[in-house]
This record gives sequence, C-alpha cells and structure tokens, in this order.
Amino acid sequence: MKKYLNTLFVTTEGAYLSKENETVVVKIEGRAKLRLPIHNIGAIVCFGQVSLSPHLMDFCTRNGVSIVFLSPWGRFMAKVVGQTRGNVLLRRQQYRRADDRDFRVEASRSFVAGKIANSRTVLMRALRNHRGKIDEDAINRASQVLKHYLWALGNQRDLDGIRGIEGTAAGVYFEVFDKLIVAQKQDFYMRGRSRRPPRDNTNALLSFLYTLLRVDVQSALEVVGLDPYVGFLHSERPGRPSLALDLMEEFRPILADRVALSLINLQQVTRKHFKHTESGGVILNDEGRRKVIAAYQERKRDTIHHPFVDDTVEIGLLMHIQARLLARYIRGELDGYPPFVWR
Repeated sequence: MKKYLNTLFVTTEGAYLSKENETVVVKIEGRAKLRLPIHNIGAIVCFGQVSLSPHLMDFCTRNGVSIVFLSPWGRFMAKVVGQTRGNVLLRRQQYRRADDRDFRVEASRSFVAGKIANSRTVLMRALRNHRGKIDEDAINRASQVLKHYLWALGNQRDLDGIRGIEGTAAGVYFEVFDKLIVAQKQDFYMRGRSRRPPRDNTNALLSFLYTLLRVDVQSALEVVGLDPYVGFLHSERPGRPSLALDLMEEFRPILADRVALSLINLQQVTRKHFKHTESGGVILNDEGRRKVIAAYQERKRDTIHHPFVDDTVEIGLLMHIQARLLARYIRGELDGYPPFVWR
C-alpha cells in the first residue's frame, strides 16, 4: 500500500506532463524540470492551467492512476479516471444502504463521533504542548462541551439531529481554534470558518488542506470499489462526493488542522505565502502551496497506532484502512463502522 502515498502535485501553471519510456516528465516552458518513475505514482493532482499528453493520460486511465484538476486556489474542477473497478455487488449494497434510514443514522453517528472525538484531542494536545501560552480555561470549557456532544450523539436517532450536533460542535471547536495559534497572531487568526472564498490566511490554509485531504479520501474509496458520490451523512447533489465528505470528517482535525497549526506556530508559512483576490478572498501563492503540500506529505509519513487493526501504520494509509472497514460495514461484515479515534 506504499504506492498510495505517492501523489504527484503539480502547482506551476503552464506545466506540461508527458510519458517518456517508463518516466513522467514535467516540463516548464519546454524545459524538463522533473522526471519520476511512472510506476511509483498513484495519482496526479494539477493546480491551475496544467496539461498532460494523450499518451500519459492513456497510461494513467489504464493503470488506475487518477488525474485530478483543481483551480489555482484548490477548488475541485474535474477528475479523469479509467474503467471503474471494484465489486459491483458492493456498490449495489452501498446504494441500498443509502436508502435505509436506520443505516444512514448509524453510519452518520459514527462519522460525527470520530470528528468530535478527534477535535477534542486536538484541543487537549494543545493544552499539553503550549501550557502557559494559551487560554487554558476556555479550551478546557470547549473540551467539556465537545464531550457532552459526544454523549448526546449516542442518543440521537434522527439524521437532521446528528447534522445539528455536528454543526454546533464544529462551531464550539472553531470558536477556540484561534487560541491554539501562538505565533504570528496579527497575520493568522480565526474568527469563524469562511469558505468560497476564504476571507483570511488561516481559513485559506485550512481550505487548501481540506482539498488535499478530500482528494486522498476519494481515491481511497475508489480503490476499495465504493462510489464516493453516494454518502450517508452529507446530502447528495450533482458533483458532490458525499461519501468522501463523510469519511474525511474524522481526519480533518488530526491531519489538516494539525498541519495548519504546525505551519503557523513554527512560522513555516507567513503572510508572504498568501495573496488577496479582487473578490476579497485569500489564496495561497505558488510558494505557499509548495510548502503546504510538502508539510502535508511529511505528516502522512508519520506513524500512528491504529486501535482496530492493532498495528502501527503511516498516517497516509489511515484513509485506506478506514475505507476498507467502511466497505466491510456496508457489506454487513461488521456490526458498526469504527471511526479512527486519535489518542
């Protein structure tokens, strides 16, 4: 499963990718800037105006290498995939489960429980790592409120009620997120989540990381044969990968949020890595995207203990393990979906 960690991110607009023998060649203004063994690549993610040769695209579609096109600021635009793989019986069962109200409630409760539990762990880790530098009382209060919502979630039997708890808990978490930032306070702050477009540096950083995470989670679902567009917690709409959004909930705090806080607090990203658009939004510039992608990939190489499989795994493989557990749950091989909970 090592290959799942090998994603080629192309952030320079105007780049042209082609296949030469057994390598992928990235050219900028006609000059080769990078050569990579093609069989080591699991996915190609392109930001902005990036093009690929037909020969390379043919190879990718025949060998399970997904090609994702994002806007310069990380908004999903399109994905090129080859013939659908996976067990058709699994997808048929997934579609039946999506029409089963009780199953949707149970699955959604698990997704949200994982997110709230991991959000709470982020707060508690911050208390240990930055004792004396942050508002400990406010963070402790938020942690207790999240603990209460975890308890309330267990008694919730209504899908809208579960979504309400998720939204309220997220509000509590982001209300104190600003207090976890201990450096560059003038340039990085959190006054609540803003999207489409992000209105400040912190939100721009989080949105970009969530985009990277969504690409990884969607790929993991496709590998096991699930349809990423048919979910349980998130409502379905054309072009929305609802199941990918469901599964990524438990990973937002421990992967995206933690990377964002580290980048800010260690001053690895600064105000110079962002730019303001005419619409009033904020996006990462080319250098900023490169730094964030490098930190995100490095975080995926860290190891962590997975309690369900009782083994130490690389963080970048967690979504693949969870996708397989979700598939087992959908097939009826597990009594419930066990979200990954960070300790």
